[in-house]
Amino acid sequence: MTYAAYACSTSVIQGGELEFRLVPGADPLPPGRSVSIVDIARDEVRGTFEVAEECLRLRIPREWPSSLYRADFGPEGGSVWFVVRAAEPATAARILVSIPFTTWEAYNRRGEPGQSIYWSEQPDRAHRVTFDRPGADPDPQGWEEDVARWLARTGHDADYCSNIDLHREPGLLRGYRLLMCVGHDEYWSWEMRDAVEDFVTGGGNLAILSGNTCWWQIRLEDDGRTMVCYRDPVLDPVAATDPRRVTTEWSSPLINRPENTLTGLGFRRGAGCWTSFAHFAHETYRVAFADHWVFAGTGLRDGDRFGRGAVGYEVDAAEVEWVGGVPRATGRDGTAPSFTVLGTADLRHWREYGQAGQSTVGVFDLGAGRVFNTGSIGWGPKLSDPVLHRIVDNVVRRFTEPRDDSRWEALGPAPELTAMTASGTRLYGVDADGALYTREICPQNLPWTAVEGEPALETVALAAPRETMGGLPQGLYALDRSGEIRYRDAEPEPAPWTALGMAPAGCTTLAACHEGLYATGAGRLYFTAFEALAKSGADAQWTDIGQTPQLTSLSSVNGRLYGLTEDDFVVSRLPSLHPEPWTSLGAADGSRILAVHAGVLLGYAADRTPRLRSRPVVGPGIAVETLPSRPSHE
Repeated sequence: MTYAAYACSTSVIQGGELEFRLVPGADPLPPGRSVSIVDIARDEVRGTFEVAEECLRLRIPREWPSSLYRADFGPEGGSVWFVVRAAEPATAARILVSIPFTTWEAYNRRGEPGQSIYWSEQPDRAHRVTFDRPGADPDPQGWEEDVARWLARTGHDADYCSNIDLHREPGLLRGYRLLMCVGHDEYWSWEMRDAVEDFVTGGGNLAILSGNTCWWQIRLEDDGRTMVCYRDPVLDPVAATDPRRVTTEWSSPLINRPENTLTGLGFRRGAGCWTSFAHFAHETYRVAFADHWVFAGTGLRDGDRFGRGAVGYEVDAAEVEWVGGVPRATGRDGTAPSFTVLGTADLRHWREYGQAGQSTVGVFDLGAGRVFNTGSIGWGPKLSDPVLHRIVDNVVRRFTEPRDDSRWEALGPAPELTAMTASGTRLYGVDADGALYTREICPQNLPWTAVEGEPALETVALAAPRETMGGLPQGLYALDRSGEIRYRDAEPEPAPWTALGMAPAGCTTLAACHEGLYATGAGRLYFTAFEALAKSGADAQWTDIGQTPQLTSLSSVNGRLYGLTEDDFVVSRLPSLHPEPWTSLGAADGSRILAVHAGVLLGYAADRTPRLRSRPVVGPGIAVETLPSRPSHE
């Protein structure tokens, strides 16, 4: 190249003006210069313009779509990348794609003393770099560009922004349903992070098709045209005055804001392959939860391999423990308890190529929003793979729709249960042979484990109070087919069952609430106090509260009863001791046994194979309706 160019801003609004500046090389600028502007998402040349001076002020037509663009100055002048933003955000698109210009600038002139913040441990690396210079190009592998092309090709309308726009205009996200961070989105300012976290916790969704995401904190100065990143906190002058803003890893104790709390994953547990890209070209993920909606339509099963080559050269991971062959995020690294591991890749052998570790793909709830994270730089160029295409398409469609909490989501397989309840942080279930099973309550598809000990024969219902009541302990209360109620400790270890008393004849459901037990049978709701059961046992008196819908299961949490009706609805009422109407909370979707825990319905269904699923008690999309009262027999 005989000259180079740069843009005076990383983005420009439709109808706005963007200035390009030319930097001569050893020789004067050649005559007859021109620039072609390429819409990368659509692979279309939008126009070719003469460049008569060292400065080109380009007026962007309002009809140019929001996109990632490339200004090609030809073989003599190279290329410059920029974003055209929507003049009216979130009107033509529900998706906003953030382009990581800070990462491109971080790698600009890497290895040149005093010119780049690379290499990371190079003593004469720069700590401050300017955007007012040529060379801040994306990786030629197309990490970001291929995502833009895929969105356009598949008909997903999207607006685009520079990630620096998120720093300068936190309100930019307002109105969008989905933010996509793509490629290699490594360098984030405090303001960027605040904007994205506020968006997600407020109900927006985040899809991360990026690796090494949000690893370093930076500061932006000079109206966003200077990036500061010391890496070494000893050198950063703000360490003594405002340690939260120190430009080092987000997980550093000085900042104490690990990236996992936003992204679900982190590079601390991730891996890097830097010696040769050929080493990761054949890496694959292993499916951890094929029944999850993210994998719908892929045809994959647990344990299958997928995504060859999408495990890019830098990948993120969550710390996991393996429970019966299933990965479970520990949360010790800042990852949310709601994180669901969908796929994993064991990359410990990468110690020969860079950094040994793991790669994780997963999804989780964050406030009122959701986050999906591939944890890899390499998904963009591989979106032609049918499985990866379907996964990302599933995510984009789900995350751009209005939230619908009426949908039940898979939690994995289950034994053939006759009863189920929640106690503490665990689910307990009994099968037809009286065997007791348990598993942790979490979104992961964890296996149930058998609890050794005396069987609970012919159990038709289980209940568990949240605390000791009326002289009876916290634990499991079982109702058997004969009407007998028995107790045992709620522990995943052997314990005896103790007979307590009898329920009214014909009762088939049981719940613990409001200092006593509730049971239903033959369309009637009954109550007895724990204190009466503790004192009188088989002679304890039950109050006939009145008519109730025909229920297949009864449960309770937070001072409310929940049931499943025979006609496949979830119903609810307060535990008052007088007749009152039940409220419908939407479809049960085939669930026949119900437990409730921390605002979440846990349903057991066995129409094809026994399985566990969940949905919120209430939320967007759930039709709440008061059922008509029926006359009492009294």
